[in-house]
Amino acid sequence: MKSILVIGLLFVISCSNKTKSEKTSSPLESQGNLIAVLDTIWNAEQRPITLRDSLMKIYGAESKLVKEQQEIYEKNHIVNERKVKDILDTYGWPSKEIAGEQGNWTICNVIQHSDNKVRIHYLPMMRKAVKEKKLEPRFLVRAEDRIATESGDLQIYGGQMKYYPETKSFNLWPVFEPENIDKRRTDIGLDSIHIFLKNRFDFEWNLKEQIRRTEEFKRDRDKKK
Repeated sequence: MKSILVIGLLFVISCSNKTKSEKTSSPLESQGNLIAVLDTIWNAEQRPITLRDSLMKIYGAESKLVKEQQEIYEKNHIVNERKVKDILDTYGWPSKEIAGEQGNWTICNVIQHSDNKVRIHYLPMMRKAVKEKKLEPRFLVRAEDRIATESGDLQIYGGQMKYYPETKSFNLWPVFEPENIDKRRTDIGLDSIHIFLKNRFDFEWNLKEQIRRTEEFKRDRDKKK
């Protein structure tokens, strides 16, 4: 009788441990699971942006086709942001081994496209991830510049462009001390601003023009104080 009770007790304990293990096991423990989720997020987030930008070059920023793709992107982003926040809030910043080469880019892309409140919330986590070698500094730089521009401040590294309706063209959001921007970029391992803007936006860096624009920005900002 005692043997039967012991066997029964061991069986119950075994089932209990199995249940706990199933409940606490993380879906992120499987590299394939997270990579698949992040691939889906990337496609939903980036494809309408890519198509929008291609159409913009042909038909202009105000065309109906461009606006349609913008609407698709905005709807997709709401879903993508929720998925990314769930991942980060539950598990923290995933390692490169779990997220894959593209994974961190995908997460940062969604955060970059969110509002400033979201970017500011995850900035400490991004800084920690950079220190732990989970995230490349260039992604942190993008977030910091975006936070600055959305706050109405001068950006530091020059990663943010803006569309100006009055000229119907894109230009660099004004930069803090444009004459020193390459030093700041080099210090964190980035290309020169000239190379970056040419490769990323096909935009020509003009130091004199950007110094002028920065001074204008500061004068306008001071007037509003």
